[in-house]
Amino acid sequence: MATLLPPPKRPKLYHGVAEPEPEPLKVSPNVVVQFVNEHDGTPIAPAVNLPANVAREGLEVLVNQLRTKDDDEHVPFAFHVALPEEATTPNAPTRIVISKSIEVDVLSHASHAFSEEDVLVVRCAPQSVFKVRPATRCSATLSGHSSPILCASFSPTGNLLATGSGDTHVRLWDLFTETPSHTLTGHTGWVLCVEWDPLERKLASGGHDGHVRLWEPKTGKPLGDAMKGHSKWVTSLAWEPLHLNPSTPRLASSSKDGTVRVWSTATRKLEYALGGHTASVNVVKWGGGGLGGHGILYTASSDRTVRVWDARGGKQLHILKDHAHWVTTLALNTDFVLRTGPFDHTGKRPSSDEEAQALALKRYTALVSRTPELLISGSDDHTLFLWSLFASSNAEPGGGKTKPLTRLTGHQRQVSHVAFSPDGRWAASAGWDSAVRLWDCSGAGQLGKFVATLRGHVGAVYRLAWSADSRMLVSASKDATVKIWDLKTYKIKSDLPGHTDEVYCVDFVADKVVSGGRDRTVKM
Repeated sequence: MATLLPPPKRPKLYHGVAEPEPEPLKVSPNVVVQFVNEHDGTPIAPAVNLPANVAREGLEVLVNQLRTKDDDEHVPFAFHVALPEEATTPNAPTRIVISKSIEVDVLSHASHAFSEEDVLVVRCAPQSVFKVRPATRCSATLSGHSSPILCASFSPTGNLLATGSGDTHVRLWDLFTETPSHTLTGHTGWVLCVEWDPLERKLASGGHDGHVRLWEPKTGKPLGDAMKGHSKWVTSLAWEPLHLNPSTPRLASSSKDGTVRVWSTATRKLEYALGGHTASVNVVKWGGGGLGGHGILYTASSDRTVRVWDARGGKQLHILKDHAHWVTTLALNTDFVLRTGPFDHTGKRPSSDEEAQALALKRYTALVSRTPELLISGSDDHTLFLWSLFASSNAEPGGGKTKPLTRLTGHQRQVSHVAFSPDGRWAASAGWDSAVRLWDCSGAGQLGKFVATLRGHVGAVYRLAWSADSRMLVSASKDATVKIWDLKTYKIKSDLPGHTDEVYCVDFVADKVVSGGRDRTVKM
């Protein structure tokens, strides 16, 4: 008798569906990776062969192991691969940021520019040692001004905030309690600019009445009378860098009347005036002038020129005549270091002027010994120019030329604001075409290389501010929103709505973002 076969097993059913086939394990290819330093392109270690599916965190651990440094702290890195020229499409990012793994981000990239046969050159950019939390909610809405807020500025330590408004008042706010602390009255016209001195001992404000006033922030009292001399309104203010003059820094003011005046803050007298511009001077910046520099004034004007002056006596050094329209905005890659002076992320207070000067000089020298003091000018001709007027110590080619290093094009309308990141590696520009563009100024390869466009605003973008760790950018726009951008993905990280009208000014310190605008409220 034939053997009876046992009845077939009942197939397992999952909610009435047959069991899925087990997926075969995907074999990940091995790739040869050469890690190089983003700043100068030098290899960090010999090329290594590793599986393409190693996560980004694994790459970071590996690079930290390979770095032959004596310091033992773990440095966070950002990794990216530059797209080859022939694979880039206009207006698309020119680099692939590795956020998950090489396999996911690079080998499967839409451009198919890389295969596992290539030696992948991965550029490693060390991120700053501290991390800023992104602002996600509005913690306070402060009303008090009775007309639009035109300017806002955090003090160097980030403990105080000053806002200037069309109601002719400057208001000081305490950031720990998020309450108003003082109202400074004295101007007879709109307050167009407020600026803190690097040790936050004085606050300067410039108004539509052509006066420059100094205030004592602790008491909210004016320091003497207004400094008069401009025949039209004051467009911007700049303090002398702390490492050049720690005890009585001078103040420069630029005006619609085409002059720049430099004031001694101790005597409140005019030291000298800089004539030469034939139209309104829109912005003045006080830079250090590179290693061993003695202070340089940069002025941008509606006569289409940028002029560079020696701050010791007001001698004109250069006239930069490359723009075809009004020059409306300037940025230095040393702006953040000069503005915060001796205060870094550790939050220690210097005990004396000399110590403060030494700390500020150390921070400034650390930055300019890596790249020279760079200047970006933005104009209503829709373009920006990148300049390096003072060679740094390592005498880079292109250092100390009066021709622009490069022209940054791509905005479709006027450029409204340009700002360097605190570490000086990036520059961001905002335009009336409602786009924010990002440029690489780190000195690896071509300075001023276009990186990406940040799109999302539906109105002109007026102002930009960077987080202190250079990882996030915040923009204020005519469309009544403030947006925080994540620079790993080039997408919006958080959208901060709440304003009911155009936002004119924004500032970012520690993990606080503050914005003010036409709806007369300050939000943080």
